[in-house]
Amino acid sequence: MAAPGQPQQSTYDVIVIGAGIQGSFTAYHLAQRHKDTLLLEQFLLPHSRGSSHGQSRIIRSAYPQEYYSRMMPDCFRLWQQLEAETGTTLYRQTGLVVLGPPGEPELEACRRSLGVDEVLDAAALAQRFPGFRLQAGQVAVLDSTAGVLFADQALRAVQEVFRRHGGTLRDGEKVLRIEPGATVTVTTTAGVYKAPRLIITAGAWTGAFVEQLGLRLPLQPLRIHVCYWREKQPGGAGLGSVSPCFLTLGLSQAPHGIYGLPSIEYPGLMKVCHHHGSPTDPEKRDQAPSSAPHPDITLLSSFISSYLPGLETQPAVMETCLYTNTPDEDFILDRHPKFSNIIIGAGFSGHGFKLAPVVGKLLCELSLGEEPSYNMAHFAITRFPGVLGAAQ
Repeated sequence: MAAPGQPQQSTYDVIVIGAGIQGSFTAYHLAQRHKDTLLLEQFLLPHSRGSSHGQSRIIRSAYPQEYYSRMMPDCFRLWQQLEAETGTTLYRQTGLVVLGPPGEPELEACRRSLGVDEVLDAAALAQRFPGFRLQAGQVAVLDSTAGVLFADQALRAVQEVFRRHGGTLRDGEKVLRIEPGATVTVTTTAGVYKAPRLIITAGAWTGAFVEQLGLRLPLQPLRIHVCYWREKQPGGAGLGSVSPCFLTLGLSQAPHGIYGLPSIEYPGLMKVCHHHGSPTDPEKRDQAPSSAPHPDITLLSSFISSYLPGLETQPAVMETCLYTNTPDEDFILDRHPKFSNIIIGAGFSGHGFKLAPVVGKLLCELSLGEEPSYNMAHFAITRFPGVLGAAQ
């Protein structure tokens, strides 16, 4: 960040808007490619207004969609590279159990993505992880490579390496206007910057930015309850920091899925959340919620009493996070259909953090006009009808 009173550079090779984990990894890759990169963040860092804050995220190889599972070895390698570059520990291997009805298509797809044959029944799961109680007939698949990413530390680490490679990070600068052209002009509350390439990774604020550019993307910001549940007996069997992460698929009582992480953030508290939330305006996400019981909390309490009987059934701590969902919950990673030097990374739908090292690489490649490292068909803007009409 520029020192007070220091003359500001105004021209760069690339400008990235949004210094969450996706924008920061994009800038990291660009800087490592020796591109003079400006990373802009509207809030003072660190902050808790977006989707990249908090202490923990799940990283897993198990994915129902092959196009994500294919990226995961590269993600693990790049996370390890970042650990080596900063000398910090960013990952703890805990394993992950995927729970659901036998034969459930997404559960079977996860099993295939892992290349494992073993399916655990209720007795086998309870023997291995005593804190979990499957319901009659349900099964679990174990992803032994999975674990917890230390999210806040990871975000700081990637920004540190970006700056070390000559990148410029300016926080507390809200973007006011984007003027497209062969050279893109970005006006903020503190300056005017120009670059031949622009990448927008502004999370829940992306929709408003691209509307300025004649593009209406189906992005829905959601306010998510992040809940922590106290162990009835501290250090009880299978519920401490040694227990695995978990994920549910295909449960009728939780159609969007429930996920959980061991008690790493708050001692004696397990993080268990519904993978869904309420539509929100990102400018209002910090307003106090209604005091009435939220349906998500009722759903989670019921799940915990059935599946995690070692936890109390009311949350001890409640925080909030933002998801920005697309209708199909796949990412948008694409060029603007009219302005090919403007790249958009959006709609990470609550499962993008672990994939950020590869997302950043893909957005970097798109901005430099290179052939992307992976098939981009599932991330194309054109899969949504009607958005292009607004951009003509």
